[in-house]
Amino acid sequence: MAQGSGRVDDPQPAAAQRPVRFRLFLPSILLLTLVVLWSAAWFWIRDRAAREMDAWLAAEAAAGRTWTCADRSITGYPFRLELRCASLAFTRSDGRFTLGPLTALVQVYQPRHGLLQVAGPFHVEQGELVADANWTALQGSFHGAADGFVRASLTADGIKGSVRGGEPGPVDFSAGHLEFHARPTPARFASDGAVDVSLRVEKTGLPLIDPLVGNADPADLALDATLTRAAGLRTGRVAQELDEWRRDGGALEIALLSLAKGDRRIQARGTLGIDEEHRPAGQLDVRAAGLEALIGQVMGQRFGADRGAMIGNLVGQLLGGGRRSPNPAEPEAKGDPALKLLPPLRLADGRLLLGPIPLPNVRLLPLY
Repeated sequence: MAQGSGRVDDPQPAAAQRPVRFRLFLPSILLLTLVVLWSAAWFWIRDRAAREMDAWLAAEAAAGRTWTCADRSITGYPFRLELRCASLAFTRSDGRFTLGPLTALVQVYQPRHGLLQVAGPFHVEQGELVADANWTALQGSFHGAADGFVRASLTADGIKGSVRGGEPGPVDFSAGHLEFHARPTPARFASDGAVDVSLRVEKTGLPLIDPLVGNADPADLALDATLTRAAGLRTGRVAQELDEWRRDGGALEIALLSLAKGDRRIQARGTLGIDEEHRPAGQLDVRAAGLEALIGQVMGQRFGADRGAMIGNLVGQLLGGGRRSPNPAEPEAKGDPALKLLPPLRLADGRLLLGPIPLPNVRLLPLY
């Protein structure tokens, strides 16, 4: 009888151990493969974006519009494409502008949603006009679509600037907060290229109009409007683009324009466009609070302070005595009885008329 003092081992064959080890490393192998493929795809997308950007810049330059992105870089790996410019400059035959550092980014998995951050200063030259502005923060966003866009927005804080080179001289301005939003007008974008716009500007300072209005309080501005034929506007020369827009029947349909400056408040609705002499034209239905002082201030420039104040008081009494909206279905200034209806404000033949009375010392100049 055979004797044995130890345990007899029966090791697994090497061929049976290899599949077990392979299964242990399979998740790591798949993850590494995915990282390599994603990295290759990201660099391919980045290179394609750079090529398309170069092609667009070349096409713009061929059309007489030169864009310069200083120290351009595209980063953002692994999930974003982030374009950075140390500064941005734009030049064409009728003007130019420059901006400070700019960052634009999109998510790789959401390429039609772009975000923008821009730092000042901003400098623009358009003909004889020169403007400079700066801000504490400026951000924008854009939601694109296959046939246009879904929404575009811009917000800015701490704006200060000035415009020089025109009459009546340098114009300083400031704003605490600005918001601008635009979207295609439902059921009208495809037919007439209409775009809804909304603008809000808070704590605006414009010293030029303080003497006319009669106080130096900061103003709040709100605009809700529809810009027709907006889809045809491009980045061509301003005069050419505006004239093509005018010939195409473009107009600014104002649903609400509101300006509040101290105890002076104005609301307006109507339609504005450009006449054949390239001047603003149209008509606005206007309501105002503190209208006696406003009208007295304006008429005083033509008839003298005493007679202007008398006319203002007389008009205020007449309008405040119960003149209401000509449309009974429309509530007066959204239920605000302090806002009284004024005669229509008309922009015609280069003049600004309140009812039949031309406003003194006001002349509408060509826009281009």
